[in-house]
Parts: sequence; structure tokens; C-alpha cells
Amino acid sequence: MLASAVLVMESFTVGFALLLAMKNHSSGAIIYGASIAILLILSAGILKSKSGWIFASALQIAMLAFGFVLPAFFIVGTLFVGLWIAAILVGRKGEAIRASLLATRPPDA
Repeated sequence: MLASAVLVMESFTVGFALLLAMKNHSSGAIIYGASIAILLILSAGILKSKSGWIFASALQIAMLAFGFVLPAFFIVGTLFVGLWIAAILVGRKGEAIRASLLATRPPDA
């Protein structure tokens, strides 16, 4: 759930950054940013599989590369990569705690 929220917020951030890039950059840069924003939203839905996590992690690199279009996005992209890593780590801890609670729970009678 946390990772999906990070991906959706990244998508919104890229979308708002596109508004800044519209008047000063080429249409190719705008299409690149729009495709990243769309793929980020779509990847939030496929996080149930391991390939979804790999795809979303690859999109983090594409997000950082958007900094070549808008230089301030190197900073924003770095912050979101940090949030992505934190979401992965916190998610793993949460799943481990959930599994241990389910294992210690007495069977229903």
C-alpha cells in the first residue's frame, strides 16, 4: 500500500513538472515525462507480482533521468527514490510482522 502511494505521488509530481516544462522544452521531453507519469500510475496496480516491483524500480531510474529535462528534478527524483527504498524496507518489515502474527494466532475453533 505504501509503495503504491509513493508511485501515485510520483506520477502527480511528474505531471505538475510537465506544466513547468511545457513552454521551455521540446515536445519529445514532454512526451517522455507524460509517459513516465502514466507508467507510474499503471505500475501501482501491478505491484502484486515480483515483476511489478522490478518494473516500478526501473521507473525510478527513468524518474531520475527526467532531471535532464528539468534540472530541479534531480533533487525531487532523489527524494522519491529514497521514499521508494523506504517503502520497500517498511513493507518487508510489515509483511514479516504480519506473518509472525498469523503464525502465532490460535486456529479458529
